[in-house]
Amino acid sequence: MNRKLSVCVGRIAYLLTVLVVNDSTAAEPAALPKATIDGTGPDWRSLTGDDFTKVNCNDDTWTWTGGAVKCTGKPVGVIRTKKPLTNFELVAQWKHLKPGGNSGIFVWATDESLKGLKPDTLPRGGIEVQVLDHGYAEQYEQQHGKKGDWFTTNGDVFPVGTSKMKPFAPTSPGGERSFPRKNLSKGVGEWNHYYVRCINGEVHLWVNGEEVSGGTNCEPRSGYLCLESEGAPVEFKDLRIRELP
Repeated sequence: MNRKLSVCVGRIAYLLTVLVVNDSTAAEPAALPKATIDGTGPDWRSLTGDDFTKVNCNDDTWTWTGGAVKCTGKPVGVIRTKKPLTNFELVAQWKHLKPGGNSGIFVWATDESLKGLKPDTLPRGGIEVQVLDHGYAEQYEQQHGKKGDWFTTNGDVFPVGTSKMKPFAPTSPGGERSFPRKNLSKGVGEWNHYYVRCINGEVHLWVNGEEVSGGTNCEPRSGYLCLESEGAPVEFKDLRIRELP
């Protein structure tokens, strides 16, 4: 091969390399949408104890101070909003007080899913936006001798009981849960920020400013908003909501 041809071949090879690199870069997923929504602005309002009613918890399970509430975690159960909701946006901050703490926010829980619930049981329907401490995964592994691949501790969203939802990818191995696309939850004793958008049968969850999980085709798509007590102390604050048409 003469020198001129060799140089030409070398340039072609270089250009092909550049094209492959650029194409690979273009194929990378776009950055996840960020949201710094704090629940202020037109039509937003605070949620307080006056907005909720007991379902199957004790009178002292939940203690309200303005827009903040402390939960003992016992018994397992929920409180619900006094009126059902359809389309809305929710902002909430939460923190667990013990490692491995478990809680959640239920949306679109119906009368039927809550009727007659006894203490230490959870709604038979609704979409759960999970509130789970990282220590839960370690405790699960110690208790069962294996890692729990069916859940994460960074904001799973999933249907409960008779409710239905098509989860956004990535999903749990069985396909029931929407797993977070990014791990953003903070650990025990630290405040986490959730922004939840529930519109026309779709649920989207932002954790600490970035969208991570959710689902579509939810049925039913109207019902109560519930806060969950599930065995461990947890606190919520700055609960704010904006109802939409």
